[in-house]
Amino acid sequence: MNINLLNDSDLEQLRQLIAESQRIVLCCHQNPDGDAIGSMLGWGEYLRSLGKEPLMVAPDMFPDFLQWLPNSEKLVRYDKHPERVEEGFANADLVFCLDFNRPDRMEKLGQIMSESGAKKVMMDHHPDPGIDCVLCISRPELSSTSEIVFRIIWQLGGFEGMTKKCAVPIYCGMMTDTGGFTYNSTSPAIYFIISQLLTKGINKDKIYRNVYNNYSVWRLRLIGYVLYQRLQVFTDKHAAFFSLTRQDLRRFHFIKGDAEGLVNMPLQIKGMKLSISLREDTERENLIWVSLRSVGDFSCTKVAERWFNGGGHLNASGGRLNCSMEEAENIVRQAIAEL
Repeated sequence: MNINLLNDSDLEQLRQLIAESQRIVLCCHQNPDGDAIGSMLGWGEYLRSLGKEPLMVAPDMFPDFLQWLPNSEKLVRYDKHPERVEEGFANADLVFCLDFNRPDRMEKLGQIMSESGAKKVMMDHHPDPGIDCVLCISRPELSSTSEIVFRIIWQLGGFEGMTKKCAVPIYCGMMTDTGGFTYNSTSPAIYFIISQLLTKGINKDKIYRNVYNNYSVWRLRLIGYVLYQRLQVFTDKHAAFFSLTRQDLRRFHFIKGDAEGLVNMPLQIKGMKLSISLREDTERENLIWVSLRSVGDFSCTKVAERWFNGGGHLNASGGRLNCSMEEAENIVRQAIAEL
């Protein structure tokens, strides 16, 4: 099966950029998910196989259920080590932007990345790329950025030497960005890639357990609370939403990642087409994180763009609101009423 992505010119340009660069930085979006972390760890391990020592940067904390991934201890958080990260970008000669399409997806780190004099390469699967780069590898039709990373390593001839430490995060990124291969994953190429990753000795069942069966008891109690007391269902509109306040999060000893997947659960209700979650930021006032999921051909991206200053994919999108939770809930009700 032909899974190559780049034409000969772009492939040679990428190969030359890597060969000529000694100070390489890899970065991802704020609130990094499995695909952001997986693609960065996988690409970083491939670069190390070429004798490079890339600096891998995350803007802030990533979920607890991803901290078992190989080489995750090498990730440098900007919110914890700002001086080291800023120095890395200032001295870099090559920056890889993984799993984001605009600098503002990195919050404060976006300006630092943009002002770096380094050449930039973007690898991403979100629509409408908006990063000034010398090579833009944007493939919105693909399942994940981790899939893009695998295809590029394959095309560069790096698969034979691929280590398990490279294969595991790539598989994890593909798995998490497709909800365990339950959406955005009908392409035969995805399963060809999985079959190849399995030859590297990865245990896909263990990876699944590490991600989806690795929560605290408080996560289960939070799920029960959301479904019983917080969920609001609009049967006639085929939509539902729930909200989590800072007080709720404290009550259930929330840690990053505990709300992962909750927004998908209302879609188990017969006839539901759209689910929206609202979550207050644990530190900043009047900041609400919005997640949206949909099924079939109903585009939650359009809803995210119009109402929640966001975007994403057909069936999985996100956004944010700078307001109180009460105001955010009213915006959601208005959005659902006009669907």
